[in-house]
Amino acid sequence: MASPVETKRAIVLDTSAFIAGFDPFSISEKQYTVPLVREELKGNAFTRVRLNTAIERGKIIMRKPEKTFLDKVKTSATMVGDEFFLSEVDLQVLALALELKNEGYHPLIASDDYSIQNVANRMEIDFTSLATFGIRFQLEWERYCPACHRKYPADYRLKRCEVCGTELKRKPLRKKDLHR
Repeated sequence: MASPVETKRAIVLDTSAFIAGFDPFSISEKQYTVPLVREELKGNAFTRVRLNTAIERGKIIMRKPEKTFLDKVKTSATMVGDEFFLSEVDLQVLALALELKNEGYHPLIASDDYSIQNVANRMEIDFTSLATFGIRFQLEWERYCPACHRKYPADYRLKRCEVCGTELKRKPLRKKDLHR
C-alpha cells in the first residue's frame, strides 16, 4: 500500500494553461507555477489578474526550481532533441515538476507545448493538454538543412547550416508509442 506522501497530487501550470483559460479555483489539488510564467502573461491583463488572485489566495504556489533539477531536465531534453526548442520558462516548469516528484508528489504538468510534453514523457512525468490533443508518441529529433540536406545531431547548438548557411529544421528521428 502506498504511503500518503507518494499519493499527493500536484499540478504544475505552464503559461499555455493560463492562456487556454485554466481556472485555478476549479480544482482542489495543489497547484504550482514558476515566476517566469507571470512575465510571459504581461500582455494578457485578464489572465494575469486571475494568476495574481490565485497566488494571493493561496491556490497557486509560485516557486523557482533548484538548479540541480534544471540540469537534469536539460539532460533529458538534449537526449530527445528538444532542449533547443524549450524556453527558460519551459525548462523551469519541467524542473519544478521533477523537483516535486523527488519530494514525493505525483506531478501533472498542464501544458499545450509539445516539447514540454515530450520531455515530461521522457522523465516519466504525467501531462495534460488543455487546448490541443497533446502528443501521442515520444519523439526523438534530428536537425537537418533543407537546402543541402546535411544532418546534425538534435543537440547541435547553431541555428544555421555550417555548409550553406540555411536555417536548420527538425524532423522526428524515432517515434515511440507513449506508455501512459
